Amino acid sequence: MAKAVGGAETLFSRRALKYRTLGLDQKELLEQDLLRYMAEEYTFIRRPVVVAGKKATVGFNAKIYEQLFGP
Repeated sequence: MAKAVGGAETLFSRRALKYRTLGLDQKELLEQDLLRYMAEEYTFIRRPVVVAGKKATVGFNAKIYEQLFGP
C-alpha cells in the first residue's frame, strides 16, 4: 500500500494522537520505522485510503478522486 501512494512517508499520519504522546515528533523516523508503527497502530495510517485498480491515494482530495474515478 505504501508503494502505491508514493511511500511510507505519504501514508503515515503525523496527526495521530499517539505521534506526540510517544514522542515521535522528537525522533528521526526511517521508512522501516514508519511501516512498523503503521502495522502496530492503525491510527498512524492517513485516511481515507482509496484504491482504484493499480492507483491509490490517501486523504480527501476531490480533484484526485475525479481523476481516479472520472466525473
